[in-house]
Amino acid sequence: MSELKPVAYERSILDLLQYLGNAMPLLEAHGLDETVRNLVLLRASQTNGCAWCLDMHLKEARAAGETAERLDRIVVWQHSGHFDQREKAALAWTDALTVLDPKTDYGILRAKLREHFSEEQIGALTVAVGMINMWNRINVSKH
Repeated sequence: MSELKPVAYERSILDLLQYLGNAMPLLEAHGLDETVRNLVLLRASQTNGCAWCLDMHLKEARAAGETAERLDRIVVWQHSGHFDQREKAALAWTDALTVLDPKTDYGILRAKLREHFSEEQIGALTVAVGMINMWNRINVSKH
């Protein structure tokens, strides 16, 4: 039954995981603020069903001062008054890049992003979404 056991990535590709892990801290240098980053990491992890990542990012968000009230409402961010338009634009981008739908109009989403973020920040946000989706998939593959 060893075929059914999760792959021990931390043993088989540790060097690659360490390399990839070094990318996330670089986001701060490109102007993606901690609050938005935390919301994005939480939302993608929630959508992807990655309990391990969700737990880790909830702890990080709480340590950074995020309120329980807002954390409890990320699941319904579209209908909550707890997030500003900047945060909602980032969360909409996260949703669109986490669950790919051929009907998504990325142009409209980018226009909303450009109301609140620079090109550099949009790039960093896109990388953050891509990275957390990758980490979610690695961790979910161990379920």
